[in-house]
Amino acid sequence: MPRRKANARDSGCRGHQSLPDWVLSETTMVMSRSENMARIRGANTSTEILFRRALWSTGLRYRLHARTPVGRPDLVFAGPKVAVFIDGCFWHGCPLHYVCPRSNKAFWAEKLRSNIARDRDQTLALESLDWRVVRIWEHEVLQDLDAAVDRVRGVVSGTHDLKGAPDWRVVSVACVNADRDIEKRHLERLRAPEIRRTEVGPRITKNASGMYGRRGKRKPRSAAERAPESNSRQTSDAI
Repeated sequence: MPRRKANARDSGCRGHQSLPDWVLSETTMVMSRSENMARIRGANTSTEILFRRALWSTGLRYRLHARTPVGRPDLVFAGPKVAVFIDGCFWHGCPLHYVCPRSNKAFWAEKLRSNIARDRDQTLALESLDWRVVRIWEHEVLQDLDAAVDRVRGVVSGTHDLKGAPDWRVVSVACVNADRDIEKRHLERLRAPEIRRTEVGPRITKNASGMYGRRGKRKPRSAAERAPESNSRQTSDAI
């Protein structure tokens, strides 16, 4: 008889089978960076599982990837009509931590634009149908989990107002000098793309973004580092 795949039952998490380390290492050796990034799974990430468990522990009950009038959000509270998305900082243009790849730039630029366009279309369409849409950044879960949980709890209970919530997205990045260590970042508001701004400053890398410590381990950031504007970057707004 074929063996059944084990299922994890902790707050809606699905089980998965891992490949041996030697298979992963040999496969990684023959793949380019773009291929590696493209293979990263978009569902049931460790960040999502951490956030779901935290919500579950507070008594909030949700449906996982349930169908709504517009797509399948990461978490759905059908009764109060709340849709929750956990947005990866790289994939969705985080204004604090997006790192522009150095190779295959045209591919990644188009990928970023299409992701943000999909996020915008889905958010606006759901809100036009009286759904409330909560978008949580990956770094919010990793750096201030309690605050992210409280925000969702407030929206579900009706005590948290989403109006005026910052929703800047990096839509494109270009290097402005020969050494490629200074970059210009163009940002737009997710719900109002006509509101734009630009930032010019040192190139953001994985380590310099503040999300990672030594050996790629994520680290918390101080209150000053979490400020929306960095003193080392020049910004300008445009409408």
